[in-house]
Amino acid sequence: MNNAIVKSVSIANMVNQRTAVLAKLRQALDLIGEASRLAAHAHIGFPVIGIETNGRRCGIRISGEFANRTDVEARVLQDVDADAWGYLMRESGLRSLMDSTAREKWDEQIHGGKVPELTQENIEATFSALHESRADMFERGVIECFRGLSWDYKTNSPCRFGKRIILNSLFSYSTPNHRATDKLDDLMRVFHVLDRRPEADFRNGAYRLVWDATHAGRTQTENDYIALRWFKKGSGHVTFKRLDLVDAMNRIIAKHYPGALPAAR
Repeated sequence: MNNAIVKSVSIANMVNQRTAVLAKLRQALDLIGEASRLAAHAHIGFPVIGIETNGRRCGIRISGEFANRTDVEARVLQDVDADAWGYLMRESGLRSLMDSTAREKWDEQIHGGKVPELTQENIEATFSALHESRADMFERGVIECFRGLSWDYKTNSPCRFGKRIILNSLFSYSTPNHRATDKLDDLMRVFHVLDRRPEADFRNGAYRLVWDATHAGRTQTENDYIALRWFKKGSGHVTFKRLDLVDAMNRIIAKHYPGALPAAR
């Protein structure tokens, strides 16, 4: 794969360095095993050494009675590759193309260590698939946000987007709720595409927008497309600033829900 997708990263070098890191880790495991056997023969103590990666998954022992070399090597490989895939996604900016469903699935795979082996071929296949599914993710983001809204509020129409929507849980435990801000990012991505502008980078997305405003002591913020205000109970009021783009979103909804297209303004 060329560096067009991950401009700041040499994929070939990353794969080569992974090979070197794994070789060093296997050498370290060999030395720990050798030291453990020497200690046992000499009837002296040896510490129980284990792996824990930022609380991700259960810990696993490298030394001691319950240590299993095959399991340890598998875990080492998972941790090395999971963090590498996470880094590539962040650096590539492709997370900006992912709707909230795709993001959740990706994050679950990273946190669970359920990722493909980090090879040139797998990197190419994974990022190519993301690009090819871009159109589907684009429309799915609109539909998911539409379906995920609370219909307890009169401003949220069950058949279309209006001038304003209300999110039930923009905040959770006094901090921005990632699921809610992911839905807003889905909408921001749609607005950018419909407006023929480059897609916003997720690193400067809705979560960052709300976080910065909160830490500045404000309860409202805005960008080119929305004005956002939030309240103590955690709900957020989103007012759309470009009603022409809202109409375009409603046409996407009508494509998936025939008969839902609202009357002309």
